[in-house]
Amino acid sequence: MVLEHISAEQPVDMAAAQEFMRATLAKIDRTELNALEAEMQQKGKWLRELVAPEALPSLTEEELIKLLRSVFATRRRATEILAAVGAEKLKDGIHELFYAELPVAQRFRDFVDAMTGFFDDVSVLRPRKSSDSRAKRSAEEAALRENVFCDLASELLHFTNPEEYWLWTRWMWDPKTGTGALPLVTMEGVELHGKTVGETYLKLGAAMAFVRATGNAAGFSDYGAGPYGIDVFMACVYAVYMYTTLRLRMTQEFTQLVPQFPELIRRLLGVWRMEMRGGQYAATA
Repeated sequence: MVLEHISAEQPVDMAAAQEFMRATLAKIDRTELNALEAEMQQKGKWLRELVAPEALPSLTEEELIKLLRSVFATRRRATEILAAVGAEKLKDGIHELFYAELPVAQRFRDFVDAMTGFFDDVSVLRPRKSSDSRAKRSAEEAALRENVFCDLASELLHFTNPEEYWLWTRWMWDPKTGTGALPLVTMEGVELHGKTVGETYLKLGAAMAFVRATGNAAGFSDYGAGPYGIDVFMACVYAVYMYTTLRLRMTQEFTQLVPQFPELIRRLLGVWRMEMRGGQYAATA
């Protein structure tokens, strides 16, 4: 059971979570939050159709680019990623991620390894210090690639089956910097680092399960009646954090360039500029 991977008695910071809820509702109403959750359900339906075992092998490069553009971390680099990985390799990796008869931690790890070419690489864990500038730069580049494919793997799994899998993106929690929405609503003693990306994914899932269960009881995650309500809440947490941080650090002219609150949340969740075309729900350029 995923909850076994978190040992803290009460990992959720209730006071912080409730404060983020109040700050969110000062910027956006519940009607729009419900609309956001509904948009995520549409995205999930569209992705399920794309990765179905009978549909996946015949996906075109255009469809794969649309898939990559539906993920926050890969949206702007969709064409570059597809060119580097290759359509067939990407489809094979997605197939194994969903349909290999292995535990999810192993499937997750295998997907990231296959996409990056860094087998058993643990750069997603605490960054290793090095006095060699070239080695340090190479490790940072590997970590960036690995993080991108962690985001992709978790979004594909979660959006197609939100009751079984959970969301792990860099805005949710970045292992390299220790920042993200999740640390903002959990206690300091919660350990999220694992020995592999797969183990880290399980730890994130355990923490998210606690946040979801606590939120259901306390009402602060009631941002949509469907299975993606907790994601909307976490995106709101990070958006509030971004707005607060930028207001303190940047000039007023610069902060005006930041997207409005509803748009920022949609960008984080990968539903910005998603639209219906001929019955198909897909990301636009």
